[in-house]
Amino acid sequence: MHYSKILFMNILVVRTDKLGDFITALPTFAVLKKHDPKNRVIALVAPLNMELASMCEFIDDVIVDEGETILELSKKIASFNIDASITLFSNTRVAVAQFLARIPKRIAPATKLAQIFYTDRIKQRRSEVKMAEFEYNLELSKSLFSNIDLTFKKPLLTFNENDVYDRFISENNIAKPIVAFHVGFGGSSDANWSYDEYEELINIALKNEKIQVIMTFGPDEEDLYNRSREIFKNKNVVLFRSLNGIVNFCSLISHFKLFVSTSTGTYHLAGLVGTPTMTFFGNSLFASVKRWKTISDELIQHPYMIPTQKNEREELFHRVKEELVELL
Repeated sequence: MHYSKILFMNILVVRTDKLGDFITALPTFAVLKKHDPKNRVIALVAPLNMELASMCEFIDDVIVDEGETILELSKKIASFNIDASITLFSNTRVAVAQFLARIPKRIAPATKLAQIFYTDRIKQRRSEVKMAEFEYNLELSKSLFSNIDLTFKKPLLTFNENDVYDRFISENNIAKPIVAFHVGFGGSSDANWSYDEYEELINIALKNEKIQVIMTFGPDEEDLYNRSREIFKNKNVVLFRSLNGIVNFCSLISHFKLFVSTSTGTYHLAGLVGTPTMTFFGNSLFASVKRWKTISDELIQHPYMIPTQKNEREELFHRVKEELVELL
């Protein structure tokens, strides 16, 4: 049964994992809201993603899974009178909570034991990586509205006023386009250049006097920040620690000329705001750009899969250095 003729619906979309995974869910929220703006689109997210979810114009309400008991979570969900839910990545916790909340239509991929708690179990075989993660997420919305348009605007998140960026360039006396390097290594990424290799890339960028080079660091990367401060103390590199939340960071990087990093949450943030990316992926199907390409226009994405073999890795790094010069 499809719900195309119901006048108004409360739709719950569930994605309670990490930052990059949540960003791959945002196009699904957007197309559901675009399909019928009268519908109320509600997000169930991890605490890390509450701030970002709350500022998206296509998300009407946010429920945060704060680790309470399943019964308490189910009561939270039930208070929103949900008509249908789409769980983009399931686990037993969110599956049982929705079951107890008595949501009439509960859609999820047909994986794991948790699938028994859903009314609509969709076979996707994501392990085959026939499409990107965000595209698999979008496909699930067809189970609710068969005629839904899966296209979405790019960039998906924009900032009409950008006090964060204006303050940043003023405080650091920057008057040139910014190229950022994020050398941190986390999330689901399983490959990256070494710090020494990043240092080499940064020194190449510093030769271009028409740009300003900065390095960005997450709130838990203090050691990396201190190491970089020592290494680049006599060079024109601005160091920025993101200590004021994800939205603040999004606002800042939305004006950058290029964002260089491994395939982690910050890369997906750059894609969300339409910043050109130069990104490094593991050389496996699970970690590949085919699976984890971001939600920006593909023309501004520059992906590289890092081989495990030493000679192949060296060859790729040489090419990356050449292409970095071109992108600058």
